[in-house]
Amino acid sequence: MNLPLLWIIPALPLLAVALNLLLGDRLGKRGTAWLACGSIGLAFVFAVRAVIALAGRPEHDRVITETLYTWMRVGDFSADVGYLLDPLSAVMVLVVTGVGFLIHVYSTGYMAHDPGFRRFFMYLNLFMFAMLTLVLADNFLEMFVGWEGVGLCSYLLIGFWYERPSATRAGMKAFIVNRIGDFGFILGVLFLFVGTGSVAFQKVFAGAPEMTGIAVTTAALLLFLGATGKSAQLPLYTWLPDAMEGPTPVSALIHAATMVTAGVYMVARCHVVFELSPIAMETVAVIGAATGLFAATIGVAQNDIKRVLAYSTVSQLGVMFFACGVGAFGSGIFHVMTHAFFKALLFLGAGSVIHALSDEQDLRKMGGLAKRLPWTHGTMLIATLAIAGLPPFAGFFSKDEILEHAIASGHWGIWLTGIVGAGFTAFYMFRLYILAFRGPSRLSHEAEHHLHESPPSMIAPLVVLAVLSVVGGWVGLPFQEGGHVLERWLAPVFAASTGAGHGAHGAAVAHHELSRTSEILLMVLSVGFALAGILVAFRLYLQRPQQATALRERLSGVHRLLLNKYWVDELYDATVVRPTLGISNWFWRFWDTKIVDGFVNGMAYTVEGVSAVLRLVQTGFVGTYALFITLGVAALILHFLRR
Repeated sequence: MNLPLLWIIPALPLLAVALNLLLGDRLGKRGTAWLACGSIGLAFVFAVRAVIALAGRPEHDRVITETLYTWMRVGDFSADVGYLLDPLSAVMVLVVTGVGFLIHVYSTGYMAHDPGFRRFFMYLNLFMFAMLTLVLADNFLEMFVGWEGVGLCSYLLIGFWYERPSATRAGMKAFIVNRIGDFGFILGVLFLFVGTGSVAFQKVFAGAPEMTGIAVTTAALLLFLGATGKSAQLPLYTWLPDAMEGPTPVSALIHAATMVTAGVYMVARCHVVFELSPIAMETVAVIGAATGLFAATIGVAQNDIKRVLAYSTVSQLGVMFFACGVGAFGSGIFHVMTHAFFKALLFLGAGSVIHALSDEQDLRKMGGLAKRLPWTHGTMLIATLAIAGLPPFAGFFSKDEILEHAIASGHWGIWLTGIVGAGFTAFYMFRLYILAFRGPSRLSHEAEHHLHESPPSMIAPLVVLAVLSVVGGWVGLPFQEGGHVLERWLAPVFAASTGAGHGAHGAAVAHHELSRTSEILLMVLSVGFALAGILVAFRLYLQRPQQATALRERLSGVHRLLLNKYWVDELYDATVVRPTLGISNWFWRFWDTKIVDGFVNGMAYTVEGVSAVLRLVQTGFVGTYALFITLGVAALILHFLRR
């Protein structure tokens, strides 16, 4: 079927970049905004059109592929530029284009007075092109182009305000940390290529069961290393909180719909490889669970509104990974979708607050904003309820499903980590909500004077995302036998189990073996932990704030530990950054300057010295040359006479 024209979806934002670059300031801000937003809106329309065509196919044949041309051919190896739309990439492309479009619209208001308006939208469109290439690619090489593209664009967008040293450092940090993960991704792809002879997804996944256990485990772990960099998991998570230096729409785009979900998508896409290795599956589950709880504890003590949300993203990504690690790949993608709705809403809502308070981000300098910012307050409350996991909001359905899968697959420790992390999440998110919107006003005079609700271009995306944060999880309701709507939609992708004991099918079967009573009990426990976190937040920060102060003083050591993020950045700086710089400086001063430069300069000095001697005889006088010729002839005559 040629109807979908998949290549148009990533081509539209790339075309917008080219037109913005060529036409320049002649477009004006209005023209730039229409071009940037319109390209993503059209991409969403084409994505919907393609997904409708995909849904019209029989379930066993629910795949659309398009090959544009052969990219490279070397001997028996070839790689194409092609696109793949199946139920998995369909979910991702709708989320990326849909949420991305709303963020673009919001940005027209948020960045309206920024002198880098046109450059910002060029970077934003380029980011969308890279992410759409990543999720629609039909082979690892093309996926890697998108993978590196989002890394480059994140560097450009995080460091967008390059006149700020903190922004340039954050952009460089994101770029360098991601290169560490990307090194693992490249090696993982090479292992799969050596084992299967191809980089095309279908051929790799068909040939992966023939690889040795060590090879497939190594490949899976290396791929996961790439995912830990892109999706900010332990130990490569430190770049994501610093990414808050970029404009707030960038934070929303990176955290909600694009870059950080790329690692989860890649692991889900490669589920066949991971299912072949129980070691890799357990590693994914443990790292995801540890990251989820670790980041949630840090979020409890942060005071910057965007930094709280950043650690929330790291924590939620951990939940997605441990879902994949216990074999619940479909549930992980379900949480990717719901998280995109409420996390985009949280960041854009935070941006609305910052915009209203003249760039103030410290929660301790807010308070009492509910009446002054009614639209921002209402939508932020919905998003906070959604991420806390309360029914009937979107986050409840995906989170609850993941926790049930953890129990069903026998991962009791993972489940406990997840449910405790959910309690922490509810606590620190309602702490954020109370400090920003409830209680007495703590605004500065300047912020009080500047306070105003955001323009319609910023409020409209908040309202749409608020609706999605409520109803987006309802696809998780079991309307009929055989699973909910999204589970049945993703079934053709995740149905096959490799027999490794962690397959998606096996996890689904185990899930349905839970009794209805057990499911209800688990749901009640999950909601109970969330409610407990909310009640504690209300008591400490609204009803009796003096207790929060007393508790902070009593547990000053713990508070300092969490406030300083366990000093992980300082640890990395002491053990990795400074030693690396020290070694590099030594190589520069000794090896480069004295050995390499010494050898090259020594050759130059030698040539210069020899030349200085030769210049003594190269006088330019014919008489001198005649004298030397005569002496040479005399020397030859003497030589022959002696013989």
